[in-house]
Amino acid sequence: MDRSFMKSLFQGVLAEQLVYPYPSMEPDERENVKMMLDSVRRFAESHVDSARIDAEARIPDAVLKEMKELGLFGMVVPPDYGGIGLSTTAFARVMEEVAYHDASLAVVLGAHQAIGFRALLQFGSEAQRKRYLPRLATGEWIAAFALTEPSAGSDASAITTRAELASDGETYLLNGVKCWVTNGSIADVFTVFARTAPSTGGNRPRITAFIVDRSAGVRSGQPEAKLGVRGTSTTEVVFDDVPVRASNVLGEVGRGFKVAMEVLNAGRLSLASGCIGNCKRLIRLTSERAQERRAFGRRIGEFELIKDKIAWMMSETWALESMTYLTTGLVDARVSDYSLESAICKTFGSETLWRVAYEALQVAGGAGYMSSLPFERMLRDARVNPIFEGTNEILRLFIALSGMQGPARAMDEVTKAIREPIKGLGLLSDFAVRKAKNAFGRQRLSRVHPVLSPEVEMFEDYAAELARNVERSIRIHGKGIAERELVQRRMAEMATDLYALTACLFRTTHEIERFGEDGASLAIELTRTFSSGAEQRLRCNNRGFDQNQDWRRMSIADQTYAEGKYPFDVAT
Repeated sequence: MDRSFMKSLFQGVLAEQLVYPYPSMEPDERENVKMMLDSVRRFAESHVDSARIDAEARIPDAVLKEMKELGLFGMVVPPDYGGIGLSTTAFARVMEEVAYHDASLAVVLGAHQAIGFRALLQFGSEAQRKRYLPRLATGEWIAAFALTEPSAGSDASAITTRAELASDGETYLLNGVKCWVTNGSIADVFTVFARTAPSTGGNRPRITAFIVDRSAGVRSGQPEAKLGVRGTSTTEVVFDDVPVRASNVLGEVGRGFKVAMEVLNAGRLSLASGCIGNCKRLIRLTSERAQERRAFGRRIGEFELIKDKIAWMMSETWALESMTYLTTGLVDARVSDYSLESAICKTFGSETLWRVAYEALQVAGGAGYMSSLPFERMLRDARVNPIFEGTNEILRLFIALSGMQGPARAMDEVTKAIREPIKGLGLLSDFAVRKAKNAFGRQRLSRVHPVLSPEVEMFEDYAAELARNVERSIRIHGKGIAERELVQRRMAEMATDLYALTACLFRTTHEIERFGEDGASLAIELTRTFSSGAEQRLRCNNRGFDQNQDWRRMSIADQTYAEGKYPFDVAT
């Protein structure tokens, strides 16, 4: 079985032991985090003017200085290197709080430690850590992550930045351009990805990760003018014959793609935690607005359509928070593979925040459209999240294709076993047992509280449907499944709702175990409300495997490309 709940789920296995009990922080760390949260709140209320940061498109130096003094730049750095050494869960909770107060501050911190020097933490040598981490922990040095290029966005294998080993065998010369680098103009240290060997025989080019100091040959462009998170520095960074010591390679030469993917796994969780903070702030602002604003002689919050929006915002944020902290708990428990779970948190979180921001502005009405209130700024700030850390479209394909690897591998092994029945006898027996279980019974969640039995039954039904659809799609399309992106999207969206449901069910069970059914009544209602919406989406996606208009949509797009425009006009 995969040590990943979601990869197991794609194979029809409910790895309940990975998600029960729902994780929680250790008591000592919880107390430390509470103190940090109090410090962040006091700092934000007295020093952070988000409207000014947005208008001036910069974070004041005094604000950055205070953040450094609070230790916010070294939250994930181990104490041995001068940091606080927070767990993944604790770090996510503090990032949530920072984002609650200002999105730009959260992005700067995330770019610094969630991705900026994350590779150094995971893959760095002891010498590298001793050299860089103490100054990164204090914020004396700021880090940035330089992967994207003008012609290489989601396709990291298309990067053209090169690092060529000099004749001395000890120095690389780095040349290339990276774009949209967060912290680009203020960073002192960059994690840079470059080709160290060309692609051969259709294989990926060998990409290597480097720690690069800002030095001669490193130039940052002017900060980009952006729609949102305007307080962040987003620039082009040019590397022109920059000498980089061979000792600054992170991990192994030629294994940079793996480094990048591991870093982005962590970055996506940080982004999701920031989305939680923004959602909570918007819920508070919207609730206040709904109870203050009056129409037709009543508070608008008394109308059903407004209450429906508030309930939706609450239940979706509950699901986002539940899945994010379930995932950080898995990381803290040393589960080795959380790539699907973090991608799901990122896609769900960024899209939930976008709609929460939309609904919040709608409740605020015309006043919400004005810059005198924070709604329009928070809407703009939210828009980048579906693009950051891999676009949501690419991540949906990643979720589906990664999830299918296990079932496809199992089916391939069964095919080989059929060809060699004696050698494959044990494998065929295992396969037969698994198919028999699917035919005469199903995988069950046994540890969810009985009050949630209807939701559990629905979850089990659609978990079985996901596994069935995955296996059938592989059989129908074979290798061609890689090109069937709408099929993959349905898989990814079913997987997302199932993971969110898992998190809600086990978190609510945890709440009931702590406070009883009466004390956990709101958690139960939120889970049931989310479950109802998820069931509708699951039913739609499940039906779409058999009944869809995919071919017609492709035809319309092809005709539009041929015309190059919308071809209808009532005046002609």
